Amino acid sequence: MNKKTRCVWAGDSPIYIDYHDREWGRPLHDDIRLFEMLILEGMQAGLSWITILRKREAFRQAFDGFDPYKVALYDEAKIQELLTNEQIIRNRLKINAAVSNAKIFINIIKQYGSFDQFIWAYVDYVPIINHWEKHEDIPASTPLSEKISKDLKKMGFKFVGTTIIYSFMQAIGMVNDHVKECFAYEDILKGI
Repeated sequence: MNKKTRCVWAGDSPIYIDYHDREWGRPLHDDIRLFEMLILEGMQAGLSWITILRKREAFRQAFDGFDPYKVALYDEAKIQELLTNEQIIRNRLKINAAVSNAKIFINIIKQYGSFDQFIWAYVDYVPIINHWEKHEDIPASTPLSEKISKDLKKMGFKFVGTTIIYSFMQAIGMVNDHVKECFAYEDILKGI
């Protein structure tokens, strides 16, 4: 049986392998899922991504399936409830950011028709295909992630630094940063 060649970061953890194989780098256009990824990437700040993946289902339950229209209505009582939820990241700044980011996210939907239309316009609605030979070549941020980060910050978004935004871009498939020998690299090219 042939073993699939994957990006080295997927390692041998089933949760990482599943995320790598099914999600990371694959173009995502659903606003609810885009909001989820934006919030989870912000929650990751200072932590490992596997920590977030392990808590993902708990986050989905705690944050009403990442429906931005529900999250935008969270009051102090709901925030206090979240701060006592041991299944998620209990960081007041990150939780407050999720609530305020939801309000801005909704404004973008009103202005552009969808967050998808807004965010994918940065790449002319076509993923950037990189051709990395090895994981060490992949940058932590790019001039484009810096521009998007600055634009989002001007709108009032929090936890959207350039590194977080580049991770977001990778996660939602705005960039294909699978290394060339990874099976997903070609899979994604075929699906675009």
